[in-house]
Amino acid sequence: MPIKIQDDLPAKTILEDEHVFVMTETRALSQDIRPLKVVILNLMPTKIETETQILRRLSNTPLQIEVSLLQTTSHVAKNVSEEHMLAFYQSFDQIRQENYDGMG
Repeated sequence: MPIKIQDDLPAKTILEDEHVFVMTETRALSQDIRPLKVVILNLMPTKIETETQILRRLSNTPLQIEVSLLQTTSHVAKNVSEEHMLAFYQSFDQIRQENYDGMG
């Protein structure tokens, strides 16, 4: 089943080239199914590579999964651009009121 990610997440292109079924937010809006909502705290220094590895694994499930990426506010990432972090990651304060099915 597909994993739902942001339309412009860099891992999207890599996964599509590997024939992993990725569903963008735009396409997911037209679906009539409730995805499993998962938030991932990525503490690894190589964020984009780690995102791709995690999403590749999650795509092997028969469930549709909606993924959110979480960052700590006390750490400044050194190996990925600030633009990437602002575009794709949220802090705990930003997601506090959300309901997730799991965290990894």
